[in-house]
Amino acid sequence: MTVGHHGQPAGLVWFKSSYSGSGGGDCVEVAVATEAVHVRDSKGRPGPRLAFNAVAWTDFLEFAAER
Repeated sequence: MTVGHHGQPAGLVWFKSSYSGSGGGDCVEVAVATEAVHVRDSKGRPGPRLAFNAVAWTDFLEFAAER
């Protein structure tokens, strides 16, 4: 794994959540990598990011779908 800016994996391809509007505000971006799913705030791209393993990400999606 190549590490880039701020110790994060390099070469991630980020996409905005389909629930994020185009008018700014609360926007979440996700990048899927082999070892984890990465999540960040689109307004703070160089800031903190979360990384979830496949099981944790699947559990989160199932929980969110129930809401």
